[in-house]
Order: sequence, then C-alpha cells, then structure tokens
Amino acid sequence: MYGLMAALIWLIVGILLVVAEVLSGDFVLVMLGAAALAAAGVSALGAADLVSVLVFAASSVGLIVGARPLLKKRLQLGSGIRMHHEALLGGRAIALSKVDEHGGQVKIGGDTWSARTLDGSVVEAGEAVTVVEISGAVAVVIAAV
Repeated sequence: MYGLMAALIWLIVGILLVVAEVLSGDFVLVMLGAAALAAAGVSALGAADLVSVLVFAASSVGLIVGARPLLKKRLQLGSGIRMHHEALLGGRAIALSKVDEHGGQVKIGGDTWSARTLDGSVVEAGEAVTVVEISGAVAVVIAAV
C-alpha cells in the first residue's frame, strides 16, 4: 500500500513539473518531470524509497546533462527564423511612387510602406527595389540588381 502511495506522489510531482514547463520553456522542468515519472514507475513496481530517490536523481542528471542540450539545440526558438521586420530585410518590393532619399512608397508583400533610398539614388514607380533596413516605419531600399 505504501509503495502505491509513493508512486502516486511521484506521479503527481512528475505531471506538475511537466505542466510547469509549459510556462518556463527552458527544458529543465520537463527533464525533472520525466525523472519523477521514472521514479514513479520503479516505486509502483515495489522498489524501496531509496531506490526511487536514486532513480530520480540519476534520471534528472542524465536528462539535464544529456538530453536537454540536444533538445534545446533542436527546438531552439528563433534559430534561423527571422520575425517581424527582420523578415523583410533582403526582400523585394515594388516602388509605388518615385522613391528618393527624402521619401516615397513601396509595396512589400501586400503592404504599402513609406520608403527612402539608402544611397540617395532615385527609383521610379514600378521599379523593383531591395529592402536593406527598416527604420521605424520606413523601409530603406536600394534599386534591385
């Protein structure tokens, strides 16, 4: 009876740690949760409390040192993914009006942006440009090559 109670406690701790990982996103709590679930498993099989604690400790260290770096590297958010205005850099746009160093408008994707040229050149309406920088709400562009 006591072994099942210990297994239930380990199970609850494991589930709580895995759920808490959703809030932290650092892959530590999920490793500890998995280790607690392993301890719950050996406890449910009738292992002594000391064995459950040793399984938890060894699993925690093994998962944090071994699996966490690989998982974090594989699932690391933002690796190679450009977000927001960074996604526009290097992209093509079409001049909707004359664009010079003082202003103009371009269409990037389906959106109209205020724009200016980087090098003081003049781009006529209808010409292709490349976005090289976003400065506030202004796309800084150069003539497409």
